[in-house]
Amino acid sequence: MKCLIHAWYHHEGELRRWLLSRLGNPVDAEDLLQDVFEKAMLQGERFCSVENTRAWLFRVARNSLIDHYRRKHEQVELPENIPAVEDESEAVDNLSECLPRVLSELSDEDREVITLCDLDGLTQQCYAQMKGVSLAAAKSRIQRARKRMRQRLESGCQVQLDETGNVCCFVPRPPLKQDDRADKSF
Repeated sequence: MKCLIHAWYHHEGELRRWLLSRLGNPVDAEDLLQDVFEKAMLQGERFCSVENTRAWLFRVARNSLIDHYRRKHEQVELPENIPAVEDESEAVDNLSECLPRVLSELSDEDREVITLCDLDGLTQQCYAQMKGVSLAAAKSRIQRARKRMRQRLESGCQVQLDETGNVCCFVPRPPLKQDDRADKSF
């Protein structure tokens, strides 16, 4: 362990000054200096194989200083009566809660085209081929179905827009039961 004593003898004063300049408190600087020495001692013979002992000691000192500041970081206790922060997800993201009910209120044709193209990701071209219609006719069906769905969302779920035109709030509605849907006329 002669290599540790030799390195310590050559660098201890410089390490002490460096720590003191960062901490401004001689007691804390001494404590950290002792931590650095202890970590070097725990390395045992491995410390002797370190190529640049000065750099190693300063890196350990720097890391110890960072740990010291993390431990000293003041935390402020919050009073118990502060309300919990609400989930700040946007209302438009939660609008899917309304979707099952609105879909159940659409005609079978509208529900099918919206489900296939908008929810399942079928391309409009594939939908047109599947239905045996032109692409223009398929696009027209999709646009009309989306318009009717939007109207149902706005009226049925009471969707409200903010001053920028974004969805700000709505009233979620549970889906209709199968029995209610059979009685409902479109």
